[in-house]
Amino acid sequence: MLRLAAASLAGTAIEFYDFFVYGTAAALVLGPLFFPTFSPVAGTLAAFGTFGVGFVARPLGSVLFGHIGDRHGRRPVLVVSLLLTGASTVAVGCVPSYGAIGVAAPVLLLVLRFLQGLGLGGEWGGAVLLTAEHAPARRRALWSSFPQVGPAFGFVLANGVMLVLSAALSDAEFARWGWRVPFWAAGVLALAGLWLRSSLAESPRFLEIDDHARVPLVEVVRHHGRLVLLTAGALAVGYAVFYAVTTWSLAYATERLGVSRTVMLTCIMAAVVVKGALTPLMALLGDRYGRRPMCLTGCTACVLWMLPMVALLATGEPLLMFLAILGALLAFVTMFAVIAAYLPELYEARVRCTGAAVGYNLGGVLGGALTPVVATALAERGGRVPWGVGVYLTGIALLSLVCFALLPETRPVPVAAVEPVTG
Repeated sequence: MLRLAAASLAGTAIEFYDFFVYGTAAALVLGPLFFPTFSPVAGTLAAFGTFGVGFVARPLGSVLFGHIGDRHGRRPVLVVSLLLTGASTVAVGCVPSYGAIGVAAPVLLLVLRFLQGLGLGGEWGGAVLLTAEHAPARRRALWSSFPQVGPAFGFVLANGVMLVLSAALSDAEFARWGWRVPFWAAGVLALAGLWLRSSLAESPRFLEIDDHARVPLVEVVRHHGRLVLLTAGALAVGYAVFYAVTTWSLAYATERLGVSRTVMLTCIMAAVVVKGALTPLMALLGDRYGRRPMCLTGCTACVLWMLPMVALLATGEPLLMFLAILGALLAFVTMFAVIAAYLPELYEARVRCTGAAVGYNLGGVLGGALTPVVATALAERGGRVPWGVGVYLTGIALLSLVCFALLPETRPVPVAAVEPVTG
């Protein structure tokens, strides 16, 4: 289990590195380079729009790779999705700016961002299911939390590289070529990930299935449609909160408040490190007290924290901004530490890869795709304290709280024995 969990963690770290490095670049530099005819705010909005395209592609990736995972095994999903995400990320670093090739530049950016999202849509389902279906029932949340730690590693690595380059280069050098380096590095990381995953064994639960679903998506829609919608709505708050504090807040602080890139990146990275370190602990609590209580607790904390969070961010004081981000991520991790065990337990094994991944990634569309765009627009129309952003995030948190309340508990039933929630 330790070797499997470590390989899953490394793989998700690499793929989320690819995804996050784009978000950081969108907040810092992509607007002026690829949308120079727009105003600064409109350019940022356009860059965040291309960021959102990756979220729209993720459910499509979960359908494509979910079909592969349910029909042919979880292991092939991990290899193909990693190759697709890595190759498209390297290609982003090679796209010429608008000044060199005109409108073709943002078009290429959109296409490559779509391919990034397609690959990541398959990654989560494959990595989580391979771990969850190997894990002992009473420690499933703990072992399944390792892939959930991967995004924290990927985020710190992506922003760490950006932080070093931002500090070492002038603004002109960073805009000319420095921002491309983290994208090129994705190629080396992808090769390392493929090597780590080459020796992984197929899920024992998948090998036990005698009657594989012919078209998994059709079965999911027919028998688990209500469950997919509830899980998507429940997970929306996690995506909204995470990308509000890691992507929107970076642009808001540097452009509106005049906080330096280095200071803001350091605040965000420090909070993400704490979040990653606490993920296994929260998962252990999920094994002991249940998945649903942890999700309800984290979601309630989001409802209560969003307005204080934006007030603290608006101060422009690094320590207070760090506390704002940390509080949001602590609420986030209380929920998402157990999600990797919770979602697979809700679906029957023959359609689990499709069902869990589609629900998870639809939540990303609801909560992650529009949040940086909406938050930027709301902050621009508000005063110094962007209360509209806080109200928007609180509304999403209330929606998710209702969805979590309607979902059943699954612990500690063995994953193979869980009855599907139909409707």
